[in-house]
Amino acid sequence: MGNWIIGSIDLSLFRLGIGFGRDGIMLSIPSAEGLPASGLPESGIAAYVVSGIILLLVATLVALLSRRLNMPYVTGLVLAGLAITDFLPRTIGLDSSLILNLFLPILLFEAAINTDISRLRSTVKPIALLAGPGVLLSTTVTAVIFKYGSGLDWIPALLLGTILAITDTVSVIAVFKEVAVPSRLSTIVEGESLFNDGVALVLFNLILLSQTRSISLATGVQELLVVILGGTLVGLVLGYLSAELFARSDDSLSSILLTVALALGAFQAGQWLGVSGVVAVVVAGLMVGNVGLSRRVSASNRVTLYSFWEYAGFGVNTFIFLLIGVELEPTQLWNTLPAVLLAIFAYQMGRLLSIYGLLALLRWFDRPIPLRWQHVLFLGNIKGSLSMALALSVPLGVAGRSSLIAIVFGAVLLSLVVQGLSLPWLVKRLRLAAISPAKQETEALRAQLIAAKAAQEELETLLKTGVIPKSIYEEMRSMYQVQIAKAEKALRDLYDRWSTEVLTGQRDPVGLDGIRKQLLLVEKRSLTEALRRGIVSEQAVKDRLQQIDEKILALEED
Repeated sequence: MGNWIIGSIDLSLFRLGIGFGRDGIMLSIPSAEGLPASGLPESGIAAYVVSGIILLLVATLVALLSRRLNMPYVTGLVLAGLAITDFLPRTIGLDSSLILNLFLPILLFEAAINTDISRLRSTVKPIALLAGPGVLLSTTVTAVIFKYGSGLDWIPALLLGTILAITDTVSVIAVFKEVAVPSRLSTIVEGESLFNDGVALVLFNLILLSQTRSISLATGVQELLVVILGGTLVGLVLGYLSAELFARSDDSLSSILLTVALALGAFQAGQWLGVSGVVAVVVAGLMVGNVGLSRRVSASNRVTLYSFWEYAGFGVNTFIFLLIGVELEPTQLWNTLPAVLLAIFAYQMGRLLSIYGLLALLRWFDRPIPLRWQHVLFLGNIKGSLSMALALSVPLGVAGRSSLIAIVFGAVLLSLVVQGLSLPWLVKRLRLAAISPAKQETEALRAQLIAAKAAQEELETLLKTGVIPKSIYEEMRSMYQVQIAKAEKALRDLYDRWSTEVLTGQRDPVGLDGIRKQLLLVEKRSLTEALRRGIVSEQAVKDRLQQIDEKILALEED
C-alpha cells in the first residue's frame, strides 16, 4: 500500500492503490522486492485492468441473475462484491475523494438533468420538509440514541447521525421502474434525494468546524443558509451560461463534453468558493435539463445526451455498489454487530419521526401525503456509497474514528440487503397504483404517437439543413404519417369508450388527468409571464391562478 494522502484522510484504513494525491492522480507501486523476473510490478496498471474486467463481468452476471431472481440490482452487486474479494488480482476499495469529487457530481447531475421542474413545483413543500428539517431531526435523534446507547462522544455521535441521515434512493427508484407508483410519490422520492445530500454534507462540515471553533445555533443556521444559497447561485450562473452555449451548438459530442465539464466544474467551483458544491451541481443540472435542452436543441442531440448520462449514472452506481461489497469485512462486521444494530435502530427512529411526524404537519399548509406513501418513504431509507465516503473522510483527530467507520459500513450492508430485498415486496403489497388495461393501452399508443411525431420533426430539420433530399424526406415522412394516423384512430376509439366508462363510475380510466395537469401548468406559466410583462393586472392573474391551483389539486393522485 502506498503512503499517499488525500487531504487529512488516512488511506491506510481502507484498501486502495489508486486515487487523488496533492499532485494529481497517484498510483501506489510496490517496492523493488515485489518485482517479478520481468522487472514489471505485478500490481501495476495491468492488474487494475484485470480487476476492472472482472468487475464488469460480475456486474453483467448480477444484472442477469437479479432480473431472474426478482432481486434489486444494487443489493446483488453488494453481495457479489463480498464474494469476489479474494479473486481480484489487485484489491480495489472505496476512495472517499474519488466518490465525492467524481462519482457524486455525476450521480447528482444525472438525476437533476432528468428532473422536470414543473413536477417539483407541485411537491416542493414535502420535499423541502424532508430534505431540510427532516435531515436535522433525523441527525439529532440518531446522535442522541447512539450517544446514550453506546457512550460515544457527542462529536462522533453527531457525525454518525449526519452520515446515516443520508438516503440512497438508487434502490427505491429501481423498484419504482418495475412497480407502478403514483407520479407524485416518485417525484417526492427523487426530489428529496436531490437536496438531502446537500443539506447533510453541509451539516457534516459544520459539525467538523465546531471542533476548531465554537459555533452558536444562530451562527450555524446562518452558515447553513449561506452555503446553500451560495451553491444555488453558483449553479444558476454556470447553468445559465451553459444553456446559452447549448443554444449556439448543435453538436452532440460537444454537448456531452460541456455537460461533463459543467457537472464536475460546478462541484469544484462551489467547494473553492466555500459554498455547497452539491447544491451547485443539482441546480446546474436542473438548468440544463429544463432550459438548456429546450426545443432549440434537436431531438437527436437530446436523445444522445440523455443516453450518455443514463449510461454514466448506471456505470458509476454499478462500480460503487460492487466496491462496497469488496470493501466490507464480514469478520469486522460480526465483531461490531451490536453497535451496528444500535445504529440501525437509531437512524430508523430518526427517519420514523421525520416521516410520520413532519409529514403529519403537512396537512396544515399543503395536500397531505397518504399513509401508504409514508410507509414507502420510511422503508426506502436505504444507505449507500455517500454514507461510506463521508465515514472515510472523518479526520484522524476525531475520537473513535475507526469504530465509526466500521459501524457505518455494517449499517450500509444490512440496509442494502434487508431493506433492499423487502422494499419491492412492500411496494407491491401496498398496491399504490393499479393501472387499468385501458390506461396501459392508452400509454402504449401515446408513446407510439410521441415517437412518430418527434421523428417527423427531426426529418424537417434534416430536410432544411440539406442532409436528405426531398424525395427521401417525403417517403420517410409518409411512413411515419401512417403510424400517426393509426395511433390517433385507436386513441379516438379509446376516448369514446372512456366517456362511456366515466358514466359508469370509473375515474380517468385512460389517464387524461396527467395531460390536463400539464396543460394547467402551461396556463399558469403563461399567466405569470404576462404579469411580469405588465400585459394583465395582478388582480386578474391572482384570481385565475387560484382557480388553476384548485383544479391541479383536484387532479393530484391520492
